[in-house]
Amino acid sequence: MTSIQGFISRCGRAVQGARGVVIGVLVSFTMSGCGVINHMMYKTTGDVMKGFSKEHTVPYLLQGGDLAMGCAMSEATSPLLMSFGRVTSDPDQLAVMLYLTSGGCAEERAREFELEALSALHALQAGKAEDAGIRQKRAYALAAKRYFKAWHHHNTYYGAPDESDCPSFDEDMDAFVYMAGLLSGLQALNAEIQSTSAIGVPKNVGSTVARATRCLDNDKWWGAPMALRATVWAMMPGAEPNGEDAFERLETADQQGEAAGVRLPHVFHAIAAINKDDEEALKDVIRRHAEAIETTPAAKDWVMVDRMATQVILAISDRMWVENVGYRTPMGKLGTFWDDPVETTETMNLDDIL
Repeated sequence: MTSIQGFISRCGRAVQGARGVVIGVLVSFTMSGCGVINHMMYKTTGDVMKGFSKEHTVPYLLQGGDLAMGCAMSEATSPLLMSFGRVTSDPDQLAVMLYLTSGGCAEERAREFELEALSALHALQAGKAEDAGIRQKRAYALAAKRYFKAWHHHNTYYGAPDESDCPSFDEDMDAFVYMAGLLSGLQALNAEIQSTSAIGVPKNVGSTVARATRCLDNDKWWGAPMALRATVWAMMPGAEPNGEDAFERLETADQQGEAAGVRLPHVFHAIAAINKDDEEALKDVIRRHAEAIETTPAAKDWVMVDRMATQVILAISDRMWVENVGYRTPMGKLGTFWDDPVETTETMNLDDIL
């Protein structure tokens, strides 16, 4: 009898143990199922977000003119949107725009610090100038890192320019992002130089970008591809092909940008003039830009690109003003300079009347 009871007891414990195993398996399966479902939901959400951003968010921003808002959006949403690369394919095209824009935000802060430094020097405040200069270099280092990330994502999506043929563009936005990626590469190199830090940007990026502009329709894109290429020619000794004149090309590109209402070529022309240390040519570009934005409205689909060009031109003008007189370009005076001839008005002699 005792042996029978022992047998029953052992069977009961076995059944309970088996039940525990079954419950454990069921719980594990259920939890695994939740993980699979969650992954599918995250992937779907990520794909939807990528598609929506490309089809609607980016075009919406490009049609607006609020650069500060675009800056805030790119810096705030980049981690969220890029994190979807953990559950679906990396949003490389979107990343080009996000990191290019957020790099521009950091560069804008660097320019502000530079103006602080110049203003402090003008006021003979050496310590304040040194501190602002350090902050300027830090901001440029951050800008270089962001631009370089944009360049990496550009190469991942379109292929490295030196290692692949020109990509086929299904729509205008694809070509625009390609051009934005080329610009990010050039900006990464420039920001790294300004930061005096070693970010790891290849020194041949400029020549690579210049060659890759052949993949873009120059007439369609406001003369910007040719302007970018000519700027590289002007900045790199020996880069200008035989029979070419970089500044003649920049002049033609200026005209195309002005006619299209997207004055981006003016920025490239100004950069080339700065590199040549030609202040009069630089002043002429700034005057021309100021006149153009008064006479021709920005193209409605590319308002932000045109506003960004104006922001850079204004920053260059501000730097010139602060260096020479200690303060920025006065409000409403873009295109004028501290040493412009003072307009005289005709006066009437009242002695005879009195």
